[in-house]
Amino acid sequence: MKKLFLSLAILALAVAACQTNDEVTPNQEAAVDMSDFFVYTSDDLSAKSTKESNNGDKCHSMQVLNRQLQENPGLEQRMYEIEKHTRTLIANKGVVATGKPGGTTPPPTTPYVGAISIPVIVNIIEHPSHPVTQAHIDSQIAILNQDFNNQNPKTTGVPGLFAGLVANVQITYTLAGVNKRLSTKTAWGTRDAMKSASKGGINATDPANNLNIWVCEIGGGILGYAQFPGGTLATDGVVIGSDYFGENTAGGVYGHGRTATHEVGHWLNLRHIWGDGGCSVDDYVLDTPTSDGPNYGCPTYPTVRCSSTDMTMNYMDYTYDDCMYMFSNGQNDRMRTIFAAGGSRESLVN
Repeated sequence: MKKLFLSLAILALAVAACQTNDEVTPNQEAAVDMSDFFVYTSDDLSAKSTKESNNGDKCHSMQVLNRQLQENPGLEQRMYEIEKHTRTLIANKGVVATGKPGGTTPPPTTPYVGAISIPVIVNIIEHPSHPVTQAHIDSQIAILNQDFNNQNPKTTGVPGLFAGLVANVQITYTLAGVNKRLSTKTAWGTRDAMKSASKGGINATDPANNLNIWVCEIGGGILGYAQFPGGTLATDGVVIGSDYFGENTAGGVYGHGRTATHEVGHWLNLRHIWGDGGCSVDDYVLDTPTSDGPNYGCPTYPTVRCSSTDMTMNYMDYTYDDCMYMFSNGQNDRMRTIFAAGGSRESLVN
């Protein structure tokens, strides 16, 4: 009898082992390492960026994030969960679920697949000396569509080292509405006052289902800033300085609409290409080279830092508008995770 029970036990274990090896359960997911995750960045880098740039601080997103983290105790945990979700989906990308013939197995968990369409609400707080025209609006929407669909004509100049990494993100932006009010205020700053009607700005329009862009006089030489996924819904979106919105001669070298491309990249959970730190700090994207700071102007190729060649033409650097013209495949994966099931911007596709 003991031998019979032992034989049955061994048989049960064998069957369980076969099922474990052959099938992927719905709850199965790749283990991810979160030990390098950080949200706060050093203000020393911000000061360095402003000092080195002849055009002020191109992007103020990380400084705004630092402030929001201090004011909102739950934000860091929400961003941690978003990052864990992102890494899990990317780690599972390409995993093939297998099972017994005739059985049912769940599909592998992957970043969102397919074209995405995002409605855009443009909120303009217009200063009389910095008009924002319909031509500016139309050109900005066209530039976003160009950049997020790999249609920037300058992409043909991508160096061979990065040619195989250029991504077609397949995100289309459609103008869903324009709100405008006049103001003589010359500097709205970066504390989101432009996003509040009670403070003279314009409230967000259904931010769970629209990308809200505010266009105003930010001040301080700042070109724009964005709110990362996980922040307060009422302030969700991006802010662009009036002179840097769309094709705009007043913006000079930053007057070709790429500030919006850069800031929308942050809104879609991309970090700066250099990771906002030194050589040991990453942007959480595997196919972007390590760097220790932003690039300005139109850098000569190759620009070598941290023993690797910088991807200076990436939209998430600080180069002139005409000298940035690609997202990487890894950045594309990262952006797409937030639209997948359980993603922080899933509501935009469902």
